[in-house]
Amino acid sequence: MFTLYGISNCDTVRKARKWLDSQAIDYRFHDFRKDGLSAQDIERWLQQIGPDTLINKRGTTWRQLSDADRQRAETEITALLVDYPALIKRPLLENQAICTVGFNETLYRDLINGVPHE
Repeated sequence: MFTLYGISNCDTVRKARKWLDSQAIDYRFHDFRKDGLSAQDIERWLQQIGPDTLINKRGTTWRQLSDADRQRAETEITALLVDYPALIKRPLLENQAICTVGFNETLYRDLINGVPHE
């Protein structure tokens, strides 16, 4: 089963959820803000996809961070993402074999059907 992580009012997350529903894909939605995040989740994602892919440095949350918090991205990335889950690119789709951020219908279809991507 897949888990889709994100924020419920995010337009891209809504598109991903709508697509998964239309394809009758079994998934669970986990809202970063309502359900929280664990350091273990973040560590797993950092190992699988890396900080450059995981952190959204183009978003409002990143731009509003203090210089001190931006420095934490270098030294305390896990704690920073626990404190500011909106920094995580979304949606994040995960199961035992897949961890990817963003929504692309073709990519989702391929990943769900077992077609490997880099």
